[in-house]
Amino acid sequence: MEKMRAMVLSECGPVETNPLELLEIDKHGIKRPNEILLKIEACGVCHSQLHGIEGDWIDIGIPPKLPTVPGHELVGKVVEIGRNVTKFKVGDRAGITPLLEACKECQYCKEGKEYLCESAEITGESLKGGYAEYITVSEDFATKIPQHMKSDYAAPLFCAGITAFKAVKAAEPQSHKKIGIFGIGGVGHMAVQFAQVEGSEVIAFSRSQNHLNVAKRLGAKDTMIFSENQEKFLEEIKNKHGMLDAAIVFAPADIVTDTAIKAVKKGGIIVIATVGKNPSFMAFEEKTIRGTLIGSTKDMEQVIRICDENNLEVITETFPLEKANEALRKLKNSEIEARAVLIP
Repeated sequence: MEKMRAMVLSECGPVETNPLELLEIDKHGIKRPNEILLKIEACGVCHSQLHGIEGDWIDIGIPPKLPTVPGHELVGKVVEIGRNVTKFKVGDRAGITPLLEACKECQYCKEGKEYLCESAEITGESLKGGYAEYITVSEDFATKIPQHMKSDYAAPLFCAGITAFKAVKAAEPQSHKKIGIFGIGGVGHMAVQFAQVEGSEVIAFSRSQNHLNVAKRLGAKDTMIFSENQEKFLEEIKNKHGMLDAAIVFAPADIVTDTAIKAVKKGGIIVIATVGKNPSFMAFEEKTIRGTLIGSTKDMEQVIRICDENNLEVITETFPLEKANEALRKLKNSEIEARAVLIP
């Protein structure tokens, strides 16, 4: 059996203890006629993977089993195709989102919301993850990328990009609408740009001045350092901008979610794109609170098109595959400007 290099998680633990180990495991091969084999060119390092690797999310079933190869936003070159494949040919480039597969039969799949499928298989939660050299996927769950698009640019679009796009869409953006984006990292810096494509005015909030500098450079109308002194902070937002029309929360802290809800006007929208406790809000204020999760294959195609046509920026820092633990440590310590990317 041919082998491939992969960063394998056998036991959850703090990234400071180097829980990922570079191993030679069996190389994936095509087992079904509708599959393609990708030679991975780049894989983004997502903040949710950090939680999974460190064991923070065991109570919600992540990771579902060990050992596992993490990594769920990746691009590669098609090196082999199954006999029934029509969407791809050898030499094409393609990417995979966290949705590796869905049943195609349930109500969600039939509504075009296959990412909500109860029996979905998640990329990076089995031995099929992006922190490796190869991966197989059904052609229906891979998205073509243009040949000229760089791999380290494209990989983060498959989770950070689509998450940002979907969250902005859920905020119902339009011209001159004031949208507050809470948390400017790998996902937030993309959301700033998607909101602007729609003509909205972005106010960016973060605890990190570095991240705010990124948001400012990418065109945010204003940036503010987040403060846990809620009353004073809300007063400051109000004095500068009035109430927000909508807010999107990417920062995984309940105080941030609570503050975002209170910063939005009556009848406004709050989009929560993170894991946390149920926020409290006053029904009489007619606010809408929405959850959001990646998106469909059709959404993914739109993300690639919009980024390509508008030259949206993806800020990345690349690491060789074997330095995955180091990339995760830097991410944990807020030392990554936006997105770390592993190159096998």
